[in-house]
Amino acid sequence: MKRPAPTTDKHTRRNDRTASAMASNGLAAGDACIEVLGARVHNLKNIDVTIPRDKLVVITGLSGSGKSSLAFDTLHAEGQRRYIETFNAYARQFLGGIERPDVDMINGLSPVIAIEQKTIGRNPRSTVGTITEVYDLLRLLFARASEAFSYVTGEPMVRYTDAAIVDLLLGHYDGRELIVLAPIVRGRKGHYRELFEQLLRQGFLRVRVDGKVVELTARPRLDRYKLHDIEVVIDRLKVGPNSRKRLADTCALALKYGKGDLLALDPTEAAPRYFSRNLMCPTSGIAYEEPEPNLFSFNSPYGACPKCSGLGQVTEVDVRKIVPDRSKNIRRGAVLPLGSYKNNWIFRQVEAVLENFGHDLDTPMEEMGDEVLAALLNGMDEPLRVSSRVGLSDRKVQFEGIIPFIKEQADEGSKQLQKWAERFTHMTTCPECHGSRLKRTALWFRFAGKNIHELSILPLDELHTFMAGSLEDLDERRARIAGEVIKEITARTRFLLDVGLEYLTLDRSARTLSGGEAQRIRLATQIGSELTGVLYILDEPSIGLHQRDDHRLIASLRQLRDGGNSVIVVEHDKEMMLQADHILDLGPGAGEHGGRLMAEGTPAELVKSGSLTGQYLRGEEQVPVPTARRRGNGHRLVLHGASGNNLKEIDVAFPLGTFICVTGVSGSGKSSLIGDTLYPILSRHFHRADAHPLPYDRITGLEHLDKVIEVDQSPIGRTPRSNPATYTGLFDHIRQLYAQLPGAKVRGYKAGRFSFNTPGGRCETCKGAGVRTIEMNFLPDVTVPCETCRGKRYDRETLEVRFKGRSIADVLAMPVEEAAELFKDVPQLAQKLRTLLDVGLGYVTLGQSSTTLSGGEAQRIKLASELSRRGTGNTFYILDEPTTGLHFEDVRQLIDVLDRLVDQGNTVLVIEHNLDIVKVADQVIDLGPEGGSGGGHVVARGTPEEVVRMGKGYTARYLENEIR
Repeated sequence: MKRPAPTTDKHTRRNDRTASAMASNGLAAGDACIEVLGARVHNLKNIDVTIPRDKLVVITGLSGSGKSSLAFDTLHAEGQRRYIETFNAYARQFLGGIERPDVDMINGLSPVIAIEQKTIGRNPRSTVGTITEVYDLLRLLFARASEAFSYVTGEPMVRYTDAAIVDLLLGHYDGRELIVLAPIVRGRKGHYRELFEQLLRQGFLRVRVDGKVVELTARPRLDRYKLHDIEVVIDRLKVGPNSRKRLADTCALALKYGKGDLLALDPTEAAPRYFSRNLMCPTSGIAYEEPEPNLFSFNSPYGACPKCSGLGQVTEVDVRKIVPDRSKNIRRGAVLPLGSYKNNWIFRQVEAVLENFGHDLDTPMEEMGDEVLAALLNGMDEPLRVSSRVGLSDRKVQFEGIIPFIKEQADEGSKQLQKWAERFTHMTTCPECHGSRLKRTALWFRFAGKNIHELSILPLDELHTFMAGSLEDLDERRARIAGEVIKEITARTRFLLDVGLEYLTLDRSARTLSGGEAQRIRLATQIGSELTGVLYILDEPSIGLHQRDDHRLIASLRQLRDGGNSVIVVEHDKEMMLQADHILDLGPGAGEHGGRLMAEGTPAELVKSGSLTGQYLRGEEQVPVPTARRRGNGHRLVLHGASGNNLKEIDVAFPLGTFICVTGVSGSGKSSLIGDTLYPILSRHFHRADAHPLPYDRITGLEHLDKVIEVDQSPIGRTPRSNPATYTGLFDHIRQLYAQLPGAKVRGYKAGRFSFNTPGGRCETCKGAGVRTIEMNFLPDVTVPCETCRGKRYDRETLEVRFKGRSIADVLAMPVEEAAELFKDVPQLAQKLRTLLDVGLGYVTLGQSSTTLSGGEAQRIKLASELSRRGTGNTFYILDEPTTGLHFEDVRQLIDVLDRLVDQGNTVLVIEHNLDIVKVADQVIDLGPEGGSGGGHVVARGTPEEVVRMGKGYTARYLENEIR
């Protein structure tokens, strides 16, 4: 007898939830959408979400509310997992696997491409040109449609066919005697006895050596240490109407032995004429190989500059680092690599060098002439007599010098010695290629009058204009060859212009790109790929973008959507939200207080909702404009004549004791002024940092400051073992606190017992990691909690020591908010935890791996670390776009923290586009008016009200609506 089927089952319940979720969005069951049911990744509270397909959807909410958990750790992770599942078992074992996200079901998921903020790469060879592949297209263009010029005379290079060479010789030397030569050796050392013997055996009787014809039977003897030019005499004839066949045979033989080159010499003339099948200078005779794309590649040995290997920079020893204080003598350590005097072989050599010039180890360096210093640093040509130990005879040695030794260690020494050598070196522009990265011949191929490096240093908008108009200057043959390549180049540069990157150049190193710039480059690449039916997920693409350029970015995202794709953007930008098709608002708080869907719908529907985001969009909640602006402490830091990159020799005054905001359109010179000029000057002055600022004239007002602190968005650690507790120093105090507990004292435990990085108290099964990775041959590797410590990182005895009932493992798993309550009576811990709360990081757990923190979170952890230190009141703080990843409410919290720093007498300078930051600043410095070569000027300076009244630049136009 069959059991009756149940009235409901798992699938029925899912269908009911799907229908309910779709109904709440006003979507019919047949509408195309992505359904996420029961999402529980990280802090998501088992939420159901329905996302319309082929729309521009924004996910917003407080920092830590679960936006990235939904977009990247749920949707993108599941998309990647499904893609890898399509491979066979053999392939999957090499690819690795992705853990299934904690979600009940996802329906309607398209292939997913995530475009995140992560920088493109740290490889010094990676540039904007290489990652966008525009440079690859330029290499192809130059290989096929460029003109070659001689680097000796500047003349156009020529190439001849065999028949053309014969016709030219018949015409030019008609009725005259002619010697036809085949070049064998050009500018090389050697005696070449074997070569002469070989030529004699092959039937040749004469060669021309260094301009003089000699008989091979005379066995010519050459100086092996001098450079020689050798040509074999192929034939000597009188040119006439009947000599064509003989001349043709002679030329064919000469071209064979000369590898495509020959020389024609009239005995009555001093210099021969050059002819070649290859590209050749008709005057000097130098020849180039046929151009191929790799000739123009700095990543290929065929095209890279031999001096710098295609890097554009070389390592040079800095004499100022070797002898920093010339008032000292060598015995007291004037020569830093040597240190203070020691009775060893190197000091006996140095002593011998000094005796040679009438000095000794006690002579101050400033009393020694340049000749003595040069001998010490670069070595001596003549051998030195150096005294050996007592009882042994003196030895003659060749003193190599200190600089060659440092270079040798930098190139070939052990890692420890290389690190030592780095202390005395610095990177400088390559003297041979002058930063172009390419060998000399590659730079003498020109297209429409420019070489490939000259095109690489043009801003993208100028490059786009140049390439679009270049076909007009080409002849018909070249235009036909170059047409398709130019079309592709202009299409790709157009996509880059559309996302607001017109100020970038192709030779810009990828290492110097911000997260927002790197993301927009990838966005432009995806638009150019013209894929359809894809789900794109972007993480704050508006980072680093001025309000002026917002509409161009939005237009690019809509272009992606209109191509038949779904676009999900994790974003806080107000304009982006208002232009979206659909918005998901997560909250209500961060961490454990977030993870819920607070509101969703069209922008108009969200504005009317009761969520915190809706209140800010309506204007009910807002960052207030200060009633009064700080005037500062009366002192100023003034930078004169800043001219690096696109800066136009500007003078900029920074009033101390104020909150300063530097703004301007992308590429206007903000980073050049602050990050590459001002900060290196200050760090070198206050902290003796090895910094090299961009060019400037002088700086005044340094005496009013005592230190500079840059708070950037780089990771706080590079390994999963690094976490907020270890970075801020909290964990040291926590371990010391646990070591003072009665349970620890009875057992004899010290603070080291409570470290998970060293043996003693940690779990030795997982080495303090808390997890173990299990290799699954035909399945993805699985990370599981350690079976011994169950993910707690410590052994059982260590976990028995408790503070208020909490073990050390419990503390690491606590959010900052909970830890602040636990340690409220421990002053050292309470202060540091309070600063983490103040910067809006109450949701972050103390033991959270640093590799899982966003750039904005890492920056705020650094800011909290600085806040917890005892201040001097004369510190200059520099922050680059601190609002990255911050909701309107988070920005308000950040402003309160920055205001506190300024109220203590410090100076805070932020580089920022967020108008909520700009409007509360005491001083605004607006650079522009445009990006790239159109920028680099101070457009306006003053309070936000004064900047608006001036009405100059784009910032004033947008700021006016914020301070009314």
